[in-house]
Amino acid sequence: MILHEVETLDRETMDTLQWSRLTQTLSAVYEHVPLYRKKFDEHQVHPADLHSLSDIKMLPLTNKADLRSQYPFGMFAVPKESMVRIHASSGTSGKPTVVGYTKRDLDMWSDIVARAIAAGGGKPGSILHNAYGYGLFTGGLGLHYGSERLGMTTVPVSGGNAARQITLLEDFRPSVICGTPSYILTIAETMESQGKDPAGLSLEFGIFGAEPWSETMRMTLEKKLGIKACDIYGLSEVVGPGVAMECHEAQDGLHIADDHFLVEVIDPVTLEPLAEGECGELVFTSLTKEASPIIRYRTGDIASITKEQCRCGRTTTRMSRVKGRVDDMMIIRGVNVFPSEIEHYLLQVEDLSPHYQVYVRKEGALDAVELKVEISDTFSEEISHDLCHEKAALLSSKVKGMMKERCYVSMDVTIVGKNGIPRSEGKAVRVVDLRDEGLISH
Repeated sequence: MILHEVETLDRETMDTLQWSRLTQTLSAVYEHVPLYRKKFDEHQVHPADLHSLSDIKMLPLTNKADLRSQYPFGMFAVPKESMVRIHASSGTSGKPTVVGYTKRDLDMWSDIVARAIAAGGGKPGSILHNAYGYGLFTGGLGLHYGSERLGMTTVPVSGGNAARQITLLEDFRPSVICGTPSYILTIAETMESQGKDPAGLSLEFGIFGAEPWSETMRMTLEKKLGIKACDIYGLSEVVGPGVAMECHEAQDGLHIADDHFLVEVIDPVTLEPLAEGECGELVFTSLTKEASPIIRYRTGDIASITKEQCRCGRTTTRMSRVKGRVDDMMIIRGVNVFPSEIEHYLLQVEDLSPHYQVYVRKEGALDAVELKVEISDTFSEEISHDLCHEKAALLSSKVKGMMKERCYVSMDVTIVGKNGIPRSEGKAVRVVDLRDEGLISH
């Protein structure tokens, strides 16, 4: 086990460190970021008005629209000449959010990702296979530099080309694989279609993130690949991957890098703070970022936090695995449903594969939901052409009843054949919302 000293600090010492770094950050943003000065002044609050960590709730929240309004460089707290890298979101629903990094920022980021990989089972001298995408997306480069900082041999495969991924996994014999859970599952299924056993690879640990995934998906990946699968959390607006990481010893919540980020949980509707253990929207404040500090950023991710010490020995704040996103939550006839909840129950049905999509439409004044699910390889082999329609109908009825009983939503269920659901080389598209004029995919 590799534990960094800061990960075992007592709470009082950590609070003192966070407070010191918070005051420095607030002074910097008030002086150098016009948006924050304006927001603070409008709320009639000055950094000097805060006297403890709990006073942070006096400050205004920041959201993605704020960042987009400052496109491209309005959120920078240092001159552009001081930066050595820029990342950005995809910008699929508007202008991308732009994040800058100084040399010191990159060093900090590499350090926290190295700590994250160590928590997930990585060790100096072993090999890490990185199947996250490289480019403006922070996943690939974030894991890459953290792996090198830890002293691992890093294979920068990036996403796509499952056949090449398999060849390198077989030949290079890495102990750790990183990527989105949906894409790593695609790699495993491709191996199975070739008559190979993914569990026969040299892999011991998986570090998966960038999309919500259920505990049942974890079990599926662990069984197929013969690994311990751990969740990594981050988003570009805060820094990228490494903000929080699950330890392989306990797999019981993600350890937040408290020395660099201050976390809150708020009610996404009332915006009021929630108590430890209550589920709500995660809000992060950066404590050490130079180029693009962020204050009370609404992540849109739904989770809870605890400050109980983990059995791995770390004392840092832990967040639960992300239940879903505020904007991914479907409100169907007054019932709140997250895709991860649907996934959890679907993966318990042996005759189904782990691939699905949810289509939401308007039928008159009401919402209608169609759930498309794909049959498993074994079920596909079992059924004959003559019995296919009858067995598919029985399976559809079973799933429909399960969704009504467990998720409290009536859904039309469509059974599709093998490879009937599109595979993803990055983040899986789980929800297709057709209720507005446009088509929105999550």
